[in-house]
Amino acid sequence: MADKGGKKIICVNKRARFDYAIDEVFEAGLVLHGTEVKSLRAGRATLKDAYAEARDGEMFLLHAYINQYEQANRFNHEPERPRKLLLHKREIHRLAGKAQERGLTLIPTRMYFSRGKAKVELGLAKGKRQYDKRQDMKRRDAQRDIARALAGE
Repeated sequence: MADKGGKKIICVNKRARFDYAIDEVFEAGLVLHGTEVKSLRAGRATLKDAYAEARDGEMFLLHAYINQYEQANRFNHEPERPRKLLLHKREIHRLAGKAQERGLTLIPTRMYFSRGKAKVELGLAKGKRQYDKRQDMKRRDAQRDIARALAGE
C-alpha cells in the first residue's frame, strides 16, 4: 500500500486514535537487523501494544512485534526486542520531559518505508476515558448518517 508522499505503509495502529488523544506527531528512524527489514518488506509487523520510552538519553520502541523472516535460519531476530529510535538528542530530551511531566505517552501510530528507510510515526498521546470514546463513536456515527443521507439525494 503506497501513500501520497512516496511512502510504503507497513502497518497502522488503529487502536491508537481510539484509545488515545494524540497531540503531536513525530517521525523517527528505526535501527533494524537485516531479517527485520525483509520481514517488514513482507508487511509482517504489528504495533498493537507498542510504545516508546527514553532510556539513558536514547529512545526505544518497546513491544513492537516484527514477525521472524521465514527464509532466515539461525540468523533470525527476536520478534519483540527493543528497537532503538533515531531522533535528535534535543527531541529525545523534549519528548522524555513531556512524557514524565504531564503523564503523556509516546505511541507509534504507523510504520512505513520512506525512500527505502524504515520509519515510525510517534504520537505524543494522552489516554482517553470511556466517555470520551463514546462521544467519538457518536460523532462518527452521525457523520456516517449525514454522508448516507447526502448520497441518497
